[in-house]
Amino acid sequence: MTRQHADLPALRVGIDIGGTFTDFLLADDAAGRIWVGKTPTTPEDPSVGVVRGLDEILRRAGAGGSQVAAAVHGTTLVANAIIERKGDRTALVTTRGFRDVVEIAREHRYDMYDIFLDLPRPIAPRRLRFEVDERILADGTVHRPLQAEEVAQIAARCADAGVAAVAVCFLHSYRNPEHEVRAAAVLAAHLPDARISISSEVAGEIREYERASTTLVNVYVQRLVDGYLERIQAGLHGLGSGARLLVMLSSGAIATVDTARRFPVRLVESGPAAGALAASHFGRLLDRPRLLSFDMGGTTAKACLIEAGQPLVASDLEVDRVYRFKKGSGLPVKTSTVEMIEIGAGGGSIAWLDRFGLVRVGPQSAGAVPGPACYGHGATEPTVTDADLVLGYLDPSYFLGGRMALDPDAAERAIGEGIAGPAGLDLVEAAWSIHQVVDENMAGAARIHAVDRGRDARLFPLFAFGGAGPVHAFDVARLLGCGEVIVPRAAGVGSTVGFLVAPLAFDLVRSAYSLLEGVDWAEPDQLFAGMEAEGRALLAEAGVPPSEVVLERWAEMRLYGQAHQTRVAVPPWAPGEQPYEQVLEAFHATYERIYRRSPPGVPVEVFNWRLVVSGPRPALRLGEVRAAAGGEALKGERSAYWRQARGFLPTPVYDRSRLEPGGRLDGPAIVEEEESTTLVGPGGHLTVDRELNLVMHLHD
Repeated sequence: MTRQHADLPALRVGIDIGGTFTDFLLADDAAGRIWVGKTPTTPEDPSVGVVRGLDEILRRAGAGGSQVAAAVHGTTLVANAIIERKGDRTALVTTRGFRDVVEIAREHRYDMYDIFLDLPRPIAPRRLRFEVDERILADGTVHRPLQAEEVAQIAARCADAGVAAVAVCFLHSYRNPEHEVRAAAVLAAHLPDARISISSEVAGEIREYERASTTLVNVYVQRLVDGYLERIQAGLHGLGSGARLLVMLSSGAIATVDTARRFPVRLVESGPAAGALAASHFGRLLDRPRLLSFDMGGTTAKACLIEAGQPLVASDLEVDRVYRFKKGSGLPVKTSTVEMIEIGAGGGSIAWLDRFGLVRVGPQSAGAVPGPACYGHGATEPTVTDADLVLGYLDPSYFLGGRMALDPDAAERAIGEGIAGPAGLDLVEAAWSIHQVVDENMAGAARIHAVDRGRDARLFPLFAFGGAGPVHAFDVARLLGCGEVIVPRAAGVGSTVGFLVAPLAFDLVRSAYSLLEGVDWAEPDQLFAGMEAEGRALLAEAGVPPSEVVLERWAEMRLYGQAHQTRVAVPPWAPGEQPYEQVLEAFHATYERIYRRSPPGVPVEVFNWRLVVSGPRPALRLGEVRAAAGGEALKGERSAYWRQARGFLPTPVYDRSRLEPGGRLDGPAIVEEEESTTLVGPGGHLTVDRELNLVMHLHD
């Protein structure tokens, strides 16, 4: 079949750009066929890896680039740029007296007993934070007018300092953005090459510190993201595709490139959110509304609770935390995001010895270049993948389906010199220590994530995917106390499913503080009407018919005197109604679900009204599932290390593509597919369901 066939059906592709590998899922919705692929990420320019991998998967599908009608992708570029401080030189323009808000923050010590407390470094240093003698009051009225000449003087100082990006955040601009809009116009006139963001557009919500921080992050990475998306789009065009490029947001929705360019801060958790969407999609297919999503790739591992078939969504997050598990130690970002926990624990995570001689793993990663020592690219530091290879869990001749050979000698050398020798361990003990430590790290993180939300991780089946997830899932589940593990089809590129099942959506918010019992309901009526008009217009530009638009109303509320709000789904009501009782009941139900108790009899405050405007959820047809015809599922056996045996056992190895629905395997066993490997430990067994998902049961 030639590369170009006009009669080929339109294809959709999901692209997940990770720290080590870039994953692909190509879908032919009409025929219900899918193709999966994985290629090393090219950190110097991720678009190179995207084009290379997409070209390869199109060749395997016998299709041409012109057949790609839509491409959806996610990226860790924004988070990495903030952590590594690779954005533009950025200034902040704010109301007089509020220059230091980004350093004063909440006046909260995230660890009150640490006298050497490290605080997150502001995006804009103090010398690049400028004050304007203007003032808008909390009700939106102008107290002191903005003087354009003063803003022009600040623009001149920014030019002298080589500033390339400016964030504007005035007090109470969420109620009246007039001064921010005028200041941005003056700045743009005097700094034509600078990127400018105003807080009323980026995060039009109450709380000036969070609003300023979010606006700074947004403009800091705007130029970087703009160029990145342009290169991805150009790469698609170079393959002959006129596909519309869409981008996954932190909330699990997808948006157009134009939205991503204006508001790159909404992409902070872009890639990880797709994994949670994939888990919820499979959960709905399998009638499993409660899952603990476990996504372990080459650089990080992510855990996310799925309840009622949906991942939990929060209204804010922190990025670049000084201490990963300490809330308050990072930069706050006001944007909707899938709630998850992420740690530096992946196949490429580097193992090292602390000052006590104990084995530690991560968060440093070998990445895609040079990668683990066993990749044969000159790396000498031991990684998790090296340990898994030494323990017999990976086949050195079948990595990525045989497209990439691993070097066992290099892995043994790295572990021997980096861990075994200095720690006084033999090679296998050192490798097992690495494997065990990373499992403990991931189980601990998942447990914290569940406990923080009042949940018991033992009650959730573990849903494992990612290139390294199925290798470690059995032991992670054992440590968590989970009795069941589910490994989906194409587990090695599982996150890409999330890209192709997410709806096009926009999350809009307006602040209007009031006690709930004192709300003038004409105000939220007006706010919702404005947000709906804005959202419908954006969806119409993206080609969504008005009849297919879906609206979800939310309110951010709290008990009087609490520090932070709770996001509450509220029922729709007609203009002119007084829905006090319905909204209060929705708050009580949410409060009881989160805290497992009824709220005390105190007044309720409402801060923000939020509207999610979305298009229809795309269907992803996987077609009628069949195992590969002919041939034995059993490929052979190899020696693998098992904790229960305290040594190596001859272990049967199976070809996943030949496992039939209803089949059963008793542990120990190894199941291989092109993009990942699944381990079944002694004392457990595995069954194959009707969709060819692997379902492991632990009896240990």
